[in-house]
Amino acid sequence: MTYLGIDVGTSGVKAILIDEAGKALGEATAAATEPVRPKPGWSEQNPADWWSATLSAVDKLSKSHPAELAAVRGLGLSGHMHGATLLDKNDAVLRPAILWNDGRSSAECAEMETACPQLRSIAGNIAMPGFTAPKIAWVRKHEPEIYAKIAKVLLPKDYVRLLLTGEYVSEMSDAAGTLWLDVAKRDWSDVLLAVTGLNRSHMPSLVEGSAPSGTLKPELAARWGMTGKVVVAGGAGDNAASACGIGAIRPGEGFVSIGTSGVLFVSNDRFRPNTEGAVHAFCHAIPNTWHQMGVILSATDSLNWLAKVMGQDAAKLSGDAEAQFKGPGEEIFLPYLSGERTPHNNANARGSFVGLSHLSDPAHLAQAVMEGIAFAFRDSQQVLSDAGTKIDRLLAVGGGSRSALWLKLIATNLNMEIALPHDGDFGGAFGAARLGLCAATGADPASVMTMPAIKTVIAPDKSLIAAYSDQYARYRALYPAIEEARQ
Repeated sequence: MTYLGIDVGTSGVKAILIDEAGKALGEATAAATEPVRPKPGWSEQNPADWWSATLSAVDKLSKSHPAELAAVRGLGLSGHMHGATLLDKNDAVLRPAILWNDGRSSAECAEMETACPQLRSIAGNIAMPGFTAPKIAWVRKHEPEIYAKIAKVLLPKDYVRLLLTGEYVSEMSDAAGTLWLDVAKRDWSDVLLAVTGLNRSHMPSLVEGSAPSGTLKPELAARWGMTGKVVVAGGAGDNAASACGIGAIRPGEGFVSIGTSGVLFVSNDRFRPNTEGAVHAFCHAIPNTWHQMGVILSATDSLNWLAKVMGQDAAKLSGDAEAQFKGPGEEIFLPYLSGERTPHNNANARGSFVGLSHLSDPAHLAQAVMEGIAFAFRDSQQVLSDAGTKIDRLLAVGGGSRSALWLKLIATNLNMEIALPHDGDFGGAFGAARLGLCAATGADPASVMTMPAIKTVIAPDKSLIAAYSDQYARYRALYPAIEEARQ
């Protein structure tokens, strides 16, 4: 038997097949239409793009691996979190989905917290524009004719699930990012739903990520040559799915993801919020487990931005920075190109270069960008520590983990070892396939979500720790000073 994982991203969909031992058998990707930004700070996407890319990716697998796809018995879903997909009573999409990196609802966040003083204690999180509920509050205020037609609100991967199975279902890890979930109880909160004028009828039902949520429609099974019943797992939000793929499901196990955004993720055995530090405290994708995240909105996106401005390739910039590296430079970069979540919770924050001189060439600027991301991860580590969390083991994932310099900068600033897995895909699609295996077979997630073989371990550079502590102190002083000047 085989198992299929589908990861719904903003830029496209990835599908991966694994066997009963968890070995990857094949994969395929399909691009989606890139999100659009109708106004500064807005980010929207047509949900139909997720579905067409899903069909395309699995169609490719049906051509490249027909026998393996025919043997699929379990399917898991992963997807970008927080996106507000609004459906009417006939399941028609009412407007483009408002995505995770859309910052339009800052005012609504403040209004929600004023209207519901216990919001943070129930949700375990600050009301941030990235979450789903403030987006609905914005729609209620600015698009009342759309709001009046809302019959269901689904997250991106759960909209794809609806089209795969006909079921309105979500799971705990993704639902925790809506600001409607009682994260400790792992159930919808009637109090939080009422703040946005909604109730449980507007919500999908909830299952654990490793539990069944429905079965694949017969016409889709026939399209892909699948010969038996295919159980569709609850799945997970993208970061929890990546944790399942990398095997970070036990307390103290975590990963640092250096992708478009940056994530410092750690698994917990209980609900442990720290809203003052803008830590995300969510349910994990498996039962009786939670996780915390520090989230950086522009990680490799910052280096890609610099490369675009410089008219150079991001990989070349990174390589040039590594070739000339001698320790902290004069330049300091604040990576707030899209605002920031952890620890500032400021959608209106903006990026800055400080300390420029005639010697500030592209390589020095690239180093400053990489250092700025390392400092942002250090911010996240600090607020996780403030919540009483200790990270025992940290693995690196994401495109930025291909840079030896970037890994050294992060390890040195976190003052802890970072393990780099052997080459392979341990991301959201792989984690989703593992969840599909659990749902179809009843296997214990602890026996399935194992860690990969490690290629190398990056140790902190002890000779640079003091210098980077000094540079980090300067970095920390810049944000409040710049924000004050911008007022």
